[in-house]
Amino acid sequence: MDRYTQLETFVRVADKGSFAAAAAAEGVTPVVVGRRLDALEARLGVQLFHRSTRRLTLTEAGEGFLARCRPLLADWIEAENAASAARQQAHGQLRVSAPAAFGRSHVAPHATGFLARHPGVRLSFNLTERVVDLVQEGYDLAIRVGEVFDPNYVAIRLHPNRRVVCGTPGYFARHGVPAAPEELAEHNCLAFNAEGGQPRGWHFQRDGRDFSVRVQGDLDCNDGEALQRWVLEGRGLGWRSTWEIQRELARGELVTVLDDYAGPPCDIQAVYPQQSWLPAKVRCFIDYLKTVYAVPGYWDAER
Repeated sequence: MDRYTQLETFVRVADKGSFAAAAAAEGVTPVVVGRRLDALEARLGVQLFHRSTRRLTLTEAGEGFLARCRPLLADWIEAENAASAARQQAHGQLRVSAPAAFGRSHVAPHATGFLARHPGVRLSFNLTERVVDLVQEGYDLAIRVGEVFDPNYVAIRLHPNRRVVCGTPGYFARHGVPAAPEELAEHNCLAFNAEGGQPRGWHFQRDGRDFSVRVQGDLDCNDGEALQRWVLEGRGLGWRSTWEIQRELARGELVTVLDDYAGPPCDIQAVYPQQSWLPAKVRCFIDYLKTVYAVPGYWDAER
């Protein structure tokens, strides 16, 4: 039987003056209260109460034990409250991994605003295209674009996103508009190379089924910003995330094609390892980014 529960019940019986009143306060039966006290007295080897049909009084040993139990229980409650408060208050170092381009534009710029609200946190960013192992490398959180399949991780959507085929109006005027993904073979497609992490090509859906199309062009790169610059110059087509080109789409500098074949969502997500409880510093940073990304017009703004 839980020793803390026995002590708590003992103090409550002493305060209430009866098993029945203590049982009502704890939401149990008087029999349960009696068993707890019997077990406590048996463990201590002393009688704590004088029991009669008319009254319940503390023995001398019970009086002394009660005097010691009250501060012990008070210290226990204070310790629990302190631990709970620490869980609710963000503090300590928060190590975050994020894709380089996305992190530069949409994660790191919000660090100062977050720290203004949570001065007890120290932020450390690793902006890289490499998918880090959060557990092995000691990261608290990762920001990722796309699905997360590892069952050992929890993924929280920060903002919806999808990948689209896009180009300039001038490019389409010169080369025509592809009507199906297979027609991309006739176009100059500016794609990531093997180092950029798209070995299977561009992904689409038809009749609810996923498929990929391998594309070719006269330029490839492992850097998304370089690819986007070439697309904006009218050099060819790109397969870009909506978060990257929302501003250009709003201004008409880019237009999308093959939208009816767009693949499944490729959302922006916060990812952290499965754990019994989530540290406040992680939860608060996730909530902060979700709030920032939800501001109307955020994705159309100049950065």
